[in-house]
Amino acid sequence: MSNYKKQKKQWQSDVDEAKKREYDFRTVSGLPVDLLYLPETESEDYVKELSFPAQYPFTRGVHANMYRGKLWTMRQFAGFGTPQETNERYHFLLSQGQTGLSVAFDMPTLMGYDPGHDFALGEVGKCGVNVASLKDMEILFDGINLGKISVSQTINGPAVILLAFYIAVADNQNVPQEQLRGTLQNDILKEFIAQKEWIFPPEQSMRVITDMMQYCAEHMPQYNTISISGYHIREAGSTAAQELAFTLADGFAYVEHAVEAGMDVDKFAPRLSFFFNAHLDFFEEIAKYRAARRIWAKHMKNKYNAKSERSWKLRFHTQTAGCSLTAQQPEINIARTAFQALSGVLGGTQSLHTNSMDETLALPSEKAAEIALRTQQLIAYETGAVNVIDPLGGSWYIESLTNKLEEEAELYFEQIDELGGVIPAIELGFFQREIAKSASEYQQLVDEKRRIVVGVNDFIKEDEKIDIPILEISIDAEEKQLKAINDLRKNRNNESVKLALEEIRKACKGKTNIMPPIINATKKYATLGEIVAAMKEVFGEWQESSIF
Repeated sequence: MSNYKKQKKQWQSDVDEAKKREYDFRTVSGLPVDLLYLPETESEDYVKELSFPAQYPFTRGVHANMYRGKLWTMRQFAGFGTPQETNERYHFLLSQGQTGLSVAFDMPTLMGYDPGHDFALGEVGKCGVNVASLKDMEILFDGINLGKISVSQTINGPAVILLAFYIAVADNQNVPQEQLRGTLQNDILKEFIAQKEWIFPPEQSMRVITDMMQYCAEHMPQYNTISISGYHIREAGSTAAQELAFTLADGFAYVEHAVEAGMDVDKFAPRLSFFFNAHLDFFEEIAKYRAARRIWAKHMKNKYNAKSERSWKLRFHTQTAGCSLTAQQPEINIARTAFQALSGVLGGTQSLHTNSMDETLALPSEKAAEIALRTQQLIAYETGAVNVIDPLGGSWYIESLTNKLEEEAELYFEQIDELGGVIPAIELGFFQREIAKSASEYQQLVDEKRRIVVGVNDFIKEDEKIDIPILEISIDAEEKQLKAINDLRKNRNNESVKLALEEIRKACKGKTNIMPPIINATKKYATLGEIVAAMKEVFGEWQESSIF
């Protein structure tokens, strides 16, 4: 029996055993639709480069029957003002059919500052929810069972502390850690490359992340410790090929550090996930996701000697491109987002966030967030996109784009290796220069109208007036959070907090895992800023070198 027939037989067996949704998967006209479409002629090349869903190299998807078995998780990134206000939004989104939560934190939280710090003034609750203590996290998830809902947290520099808050809340809810499901972004390398929200230097940051990976591998087997993020690399101006290459290079760097720390690759790699941008070029984006799965599988199997198929499978969350949204004619953003979201679905995403039409103007209003969620539901239930696995697979155009993006990514891997790896390349400004160059070249095309952005450089409405509701964050949020943290410090046992912070310093100076003492400190109600300050005393801070 040929490899093709063997693989096909195995795939059909996997489909028979897989969970199936009760749904009518025919076309609207009632025509039957096959689960998967294949070349008319058997080919060993097909098995080598594409194969069947849930089979190496996973070009066509990581699940045997994809969305006929289970739809992607519909997440809406949400967070603003106080934990109480955001908790209300979460309950609203869950009541509207959202199936997972995604926490957006404000800038002080992202940078590790408590309300009241000079650097936090005027920013508390403005671009996300303010969470500075376990008390805040308890309020954020009040009435939400963490044992039943998957939670994603977009946090990087102080991610270890927010994870500790989350674990402590689960403990208070009597939810065992092994039941917790969700994702922590925790991708500090892309911060150095693109988003610039770091706290500690690169090497020390990698030590923190390795400790987190080790802790979660032992205690939280269903939790994704890192969401390796290309999203912000793309938002900074990279091309699709750069997003693909730089994101996977970061992923490989995390693997290498964990292996060097003595971890078994097959113990932690299955819990790594990815976060990609769904940008404007519909077909290129679909090809990008397909290429990402294939590259990751090949490298994990052949370079890092992972033995488990679960380690070879690249699973990813997708968010539509924030940088593509326009303040002009904002209602058009609904259509932009729909096209981008559809590319993520056709590319096989496991989780999806759709941006709201008003996000270039303010945080999403309730109505705009509802429309964004309905966009996902429309794709899921009305377009027929979920009826077939990898429906564009076999297209000469898509397969050519997939191959080309893989080739370009491999060329970038060679350049990064020549520079000594990801961290030396960051310190030399390699990634930053490549992204800046691409962003400049794209903007020049827009300026010269060789790229049209509807409503911006063509099809312009003169004297346009924006007539959509805008969410405004009151200064009361900052005042409430400042009062809350002052009350917390008055009512807690400050001596036990002092001792807990000293245990964190000792762990940072030594080689023991830093997670247990940080969890302990959060349960004593040490604040985010206090824990970050204790870690800075040992790890120091980092200043980026100018690249121009």
